[in-house]
Amino acid sequence: MKMLNVFQFGTFVFLLAFFAQTAAAQISISGKTCVGTWKTIDDETGKARSHVRIYEATDGKFYGKIEQLLNRTADEDKDPNCDVCPGDRKGKKVIGMTIVRGMVKESNRYSQGFILDPKKGKEYDCTLWLSEKDTLKVRGWWGPVYRTQTWYRIN
Repeated sequence: MKMLNVFQFGTFVFLLAFFAQTAAAQISISGKTCVGTWKTIDDETGKARSHVRIYEATDGKFYGKIEQLLNRTADEDKDPNCDVCPGDRKGKKVIGMTIVRGMVKESNRYSQGFILDPKKGKEYDCTLWLSEKDTLKVRGWWGPVYRTQTWYRIN
C-alpha cells in the first residue's frame, strides 16, 4: 500500500514538472513579438528568398516590408518592379515594398491582415504566429486554399 502512494507521488511530481516546463516554453514563445527582420524561404525551391522587416506602425497594426532579395540569378533583375502586383503596388520596386499589411495582435497570433506574393501578384488573407524560438509561421489563404511558410529571425 505504501509503495502505491510513493508511486502516485512520483507520478504527480513528474507530471507537475512536465506541465510547468511546457507552460514556461509557451510563455517564452508567446512573450516574443513578430517585430524584427525575417529570412523568407521559397516553399517551392527551399531556397532563401528575401529579408522582410516586420514593424509595428503608429496605428498599432503590424506591417512587413521587403528589405533585400536573395539568391537572384545573373539574368534576374536585382531590384525588379512588380508589374503583376495589384493596386497601389503595381509597377513599384519590390525592394521596399510592403507585402504584409494591417496585422492585428490577438493573443499569440497576428491576424486580420493581408500578405502579397509579389512573384504572382496575388494578395491573400494572412495569419502569423511564433511557433518556436526565432521561427515565424506565415499562413496566407484565399477561400479554403492556404499555404504556410516558415520564416527565420535574423534580428
